[in-house]
Amino acid sequence: MVRKIVQELVSFEKEVKVFFKVPNQQIISNISPTLNPNQVVAAFINVLLQIVEHILISDQDLIARVKGSIQILRTEIGFLIAFLGDKAMHLQPTNNILIDIEAVVNEVGSFFYPFFFRYLVTDLSFYSHRFLKMRDAVVNELGRSFLVPDIGKLDLALSDLLPKFQLLKPKIKEHCIRVSNMPSDIAPNTALVSLFIFDSVLDDLRHLIKNKSDRIVGVNDQIVMLHEELMLLGSSITDVAVQQEAGHEGILIRAIDIAYEVEYVINSFPVWYLTLRLPQLIEKIQLIKMSILEIKNKIDVAGVPEVSKYPGEQVSLQSKEPPILEDIVVGFDKVATEIAEQLVGGTEQLQLITIFGMPGLGKTTLANKVYNNPFVVNHFYERAWCVISQAYNKKDILIAILSSIKNLKKENFENRDNESLAEELYKSLKGMRYLIVMDDMWDTEVWDDLKRYFPDDVIGSRILFTTRNKEVGSKPSRHCVINALPFLSVDECWELLQRKVFQDENCPQELLDIGKQIAANCRGLPLAVVVIAGVLANMEKKEQFWQEVARNLSSHISQSQDKSIQLLELSYKHLPMHLRPCFLYFGALEEDMEIPVRELILLWVAEGFVKKEDEKSLENVALGYLMKLIDRSLVLVAKRRFDGGVKTCKIHDLLREMCSRIAEENNFLNVIKAKDDDPLRSFSQVLMYQQQHRLSINNNKSHIDPRPFGPHVRSLLFYNLQPTTFISCNCKVVRVLDFFKIFYSCDVNGIEHLVHLRYLKISRRLPPMESFHRLECLVVHSMYEIEIPDILLNMLSLRHMHFLGGGHFSATCLQQATNNESFQINNNLQSISVIRISDEKDLKILGCLPNLRRLKVSIRSSLKFSFNFLNQLESLKLESSVLSSSFISVPLNLKQLTLTDAYMSPEQMEIIGKLVYLEVLKLQNVVFKGEIWDTSEGGFPQLKFLKLNQVQIVEWNAASDHFPRLQQLVLEFCSRLKMIPPNLGDIPTLQMIKVYKCAKAIEHSAKKIQEEQQDNGNEELEFIIISATNRTI
Repeated sequence: MVRKIVQELVSFEKEVKVFFKVPNQQIISNISPTLNPNQVVAAFINVLLQIVEHILISDQDLIARVKGSIQILRTEIGFLIAFLGDKAMHLQPTNNILIDIEAVVNEVGSFFYPFFFRYLVTDLSFYSHRFLKMRDAVVNELGRSFLVPDIGKLDLALSDLLPKFQLLKPKIKEHCIRVSNMPSDIAPNTALVSLFIFDSVLDDLRHLIKNKSDRIVGVNDQIVMLHEELMLLGSSITDVAVQQEAGHEGILIRAIDIAYEVEYVINSFPVWYLTLRLPQLIEKIQLIKMSILEIKNKIDVAGVPEVSKYPGEQVSLQSKEPPILEDIVVGFDKVATEIAEQLVGGTEQLQLITIFGMPGLGKTTLANKVYNNPFVVNHFYERAWCVISQAYNKKDILIAILSSIKNLKKENFENRDNESLAEELYKSLKGMRYLIVMDDMWDTEVWDDLKRYFPDDVIGSRILFTTRNKEVGSKPSRHCVINALPFLSVDECWELLQRKVFQDENCPQELLDIGKQIAANCRGLPLAVVVIAGVLANMEKKEQFWQEVARNLSSHISQSQDKSIQLLELSYKHLPMHLRPCFLYFGALEEDMEIPVRELILLWVAEGFVKKEDEKSLENVALGYLMKLIDRSLVLVAKRRFDGGVKTCKIHDLLREMCSRIAEENNFLNVIKAKDDDPLRSFSQVLMYQQQHRLSINNNKSHIDPRPFGPHVRSLLFYNLQPTTFISCNCKVVRVLDFFKIFYSCDVNGIEHLVHLRYLKISRRLPPMESFHRLECLVVHSMYEIEIPDILLNMLSLRHMHFLGGGHFSATCLQQATNNESFQINNNLQSISVIRISDEKDLKILGCLPNLRRLKVSIRSSLKFSFNFLNQLESLKLESSVLSSSFISVPLNLKQLTLTDAYMSPEQMEIIGKLVYLEVLKLQNVVFKGEIWDTSEGGFPQLKFLKLNQVQIVEWNAASDHFPRLQQLVLEFCSRLKMIPPNLGDIPTLQMIKVYKCAKAIEHSAKKIQEEQQDNGNEELEFIIISATNRTI
């Protein structure tokens, strides 16, 4: 049996050996005809790099004597893969340099093959318990020399191999010089017109210059010059971008492309190669600047056309009568009635009414329904409908309204100028009660330009907008009324789907369940329902076909030829440049995924999407970006905070599918879903070797360890990561490494090579942190408490540090804090969670973090603690493993305080009540001394949100003036409290009382407060009462 296994292994060894050479074109064409030799060579080198890493990690004792040489070999083949990724070098299959590189890496493959076969034999034990018992016998039969290469021979082979890389360098230099004069015909790195890359690359250059990096010794002056030239280019291209002319897109992409090229070169290559490439880059930038200067001169001579004020895709105007809409209208009854009442009732002054919602939600359909409401028709003397769209043209709008009012063809007005058209419109409306519908309004500037033509005779005239942008409805006038259009319910979606697919017939019984599932998957968006109904109506009414549609709903809709789908893209095309990358980033998310706003913001900042603004943190600027996307109906609010702020957000599946498609088309992001049955899985790294700047990898349906690589990849986003993942050391420009869903046992190798990381989210264990000088955010999703490396506390760039299982300061750091009275650390940390506090030494270290704004700590001692020294702290969460009567003092500037597992005396609660800025107080499993809480007048002057969860309290005595600004009161699992203080219902600012699974006495007292407030005419106070039986009362 042993001999048979050995024979099979020897035979297999000969068959496998062929794969340790670069596959020839015939082999590759059988796998994928789209792969070019350049990509294949690069992918093969990446496999060699993985083998090197495994050897350096797993065989340290075996290779101790030649470890230095193997590390040099890793550096050399790492350079080759970077060189192959330098697109400007015009590498073609016929280039001699590519042939020479292939020859050298084939020799490297032959060198590493014995290591691979050794792994193959030893790893068989993991797959066959039966083989485990005879492994030693197999090894003896094969012979030790067969499995373990002789170190002397390895040393000799390396001595012969390494000089061949030196022989390549003159050839590479010669090639670089030759191609520098060749015309540039390569495709751009990206087609996404957004200028964030300039700030990002300039920041990299400033870092190199400021820190006098060893990497640029000998090219310092060129780096400084490159920084100056790129900074001037960024300023010039910004001026051109402001004009938003379609003809300028080419120069914008050229400028953006050179910024990406600069980033790649300065972060990927050694000095000798930089001496070749930096002058080329500087010359390219100067040529682009000259082209921009010519454009500016032409603009100065010709002037800026009026239409350029309203940038966007040029869309033909439809503007006479309301468009012919869906003949089947479902839902909207309640909101249609409300809008009709707003049109015919209310103030006599001219008023703007807005219907606001995401694209495809049915704004135009609703407006048309209201416009033709008989009650509305009879109320107004004049009515007109016009479509504004993105390509605003004043004359077309004036003609559209006049032709509608006068009941004349628009040809009658086409030969007149704007002034005469505007004058006639004003006179036609003067003294008349009119309704003008302006459908698909994109910018407030349009109304600013038109409003003087609509007289206000105080007789109840109305202007009705439909818009995707909330600002359009709120900015023109403080008297505007905004109607946010809701999504359809699941039942309404199913009703609409049935009527569109089956008309007046009933749905067959066998299609009911799958049909309802499809309707539910449309997530309340009428456009999605209508489009998918068109797909279903034109296929056989069989369950198997409908099942396939249900599984791939978003793709079916996005691939539909229905012109309505194009309406979704208009919202993207109308976005300002700085919001486009932020929006496309949602394409990386899974379906229905909610993402915490704080996490999303930190990702955007790390990506470099957020531009610095005076006196505002990057995080606050990023939050402003998100609110713009929400106001434009592109991003949905999933959960809100007590104050109305957004806690989590998400995106409709249809928009997410659109984001993924546009992002891939523009080389911005590629979404990769690994599958076990993928015939190309052995070449998956080849498929990733593209110009994509971000990879979102979902390993949910695969047991294959993802091994992504790509020299241009700036972000790696993983879902459902398998236990072992390898990150290639050639990922030179990666800034973000994020594991959205992590197995706690997951282990990731190779992270230490990602020296430009700004954002790292990982599990289980920390990699060596010495390389991450640019890190801004660290998240460790480990169930276990970890020791915080001292180096993290001295990273000037690090602003956020979060440990799910907790973290503690190292023994060396604690010792220094004890022995050194002038102990200091240099950092800019703004948030930390969860940090273990055991004694004064921990507090002393915290005292060296003066910029902390958010802190979550776990107290492990009954000693007295004070956090007063953290003057900038705004949010503090304290959880204690030791119930203590010792007082915990907190900073006076605190706005949010959460206490968990604490013992509180009346004196402690009184002091907390005197925190003048405190807005949020959460008490979780808190024990009150004597089980009584007495509040007093003058306490909690700014408190807006109070939450009591499992508090050990029987009696609570409070009056309305004890919480003068309280807005929300939440009680959860309070089983011993007898009643809610009845006077709290009289707090004038109180908006909601929520009772969740508390004692019956609390439910009854809440109902009593509700009845009293309703008797007093207070209908605004909301009550949510959920009993222990999960019934909402």
